[in-house]
Amino acid sequence: MDRRGAIRVLVSLVAGALVAGALALSSPGFAAGPWVPRIGLHWQYQLQGADQTNLCVVPVSGGPCVRPDVYDVDLYSPDGVHPNTNSVAAIHATGAHAVCYVDAGTWENFRPDAGKYPASVKGRPNGWPGERWLDIRATGVLLPIITARVDKCAAAGFDAVEFDNVDGYANNTGFPLTATEQLNFNNALAGIAHHDNLSVGLKNDLGQLSQLSSSFDFAINEQCAQFHECAVYNPWTSAGKVVFEVEYQGQPSVYCPPADLHGRDAAHKSLALQATPWKPCR
Repeated sequence: MDRRGAIRVLVSLVAGALVAGALALSSPGFAAGPWVPRIGLHWQYQLQGADQTNLCVVPVSGGPCVRPDVYDVDLYSPDGVHPNTNSVAAIHATGAHAVCYVDAGTWENFRPDAGKYPASVKGRPNGWPGERWLDIRATGVLLPIITARVDKCAAAGFDAVEFDNVDGYANNTGFPLTATEQLNFNNALAGIAHHDNLSVGLKNDLGQLSQLSSSFDFAINEQCAQFHECAVYNPWTSAGKVVFEVEYQGQPSVYCPPADLHGRDAAHKSLALQATPWKPCR
């Protein structure tokens, strides 16, 4: 083949690749990767009451008021039955992202799918009204229920999922759970979220942060400053992975400077987790 012929073939191949790429992008089966949060965003954490998207609060560091960039809210609307579609739409209208709260490790008697959990998987109370630890070894029972919940998160337009109570192996659940069983369960949860093109956050479970860092896209921690545990997240933030820290007690003037220094996106809330109080560190 002469040089001109080779050039014509090359041009044809490049054009074909561009057309194929355009078709792939426009195909209903094509899906872009999930949204993954970056360090430096303002997180709002609200699991009770009507969601509010009009907050603007002066952060602990001072300056003008700031608005939430990320809202972590319940899968269900305040009626407890229907997915939180309207809140997600309102959150997106502000330019923010929405994280879907799903309880994976405990049974909640107030959920619309509570009747799908057999008595055999329900363990000891976890300290919250109406909740009991689950036997995470029963993956054949639990994972389909959780998959259905995450499917609802995706259908409602959420950008990510937070799975709560994923450290049963370190608690008195009523079941002889092992660390390996918890790892297997948590990795399965991450896979469910990613299958629905949602990023996934690891809630607490400090003892398995290093093993799960490759499966989870960000972390959410409650009270690491209060219990002097925040340093375990340094490898995550050093790797550019988001850690959202929520504190319920203590003085923001005390826990905010180290959070800012080490790249954790921290905020003050109350245990009721209503829209307010909300006081981000920066």
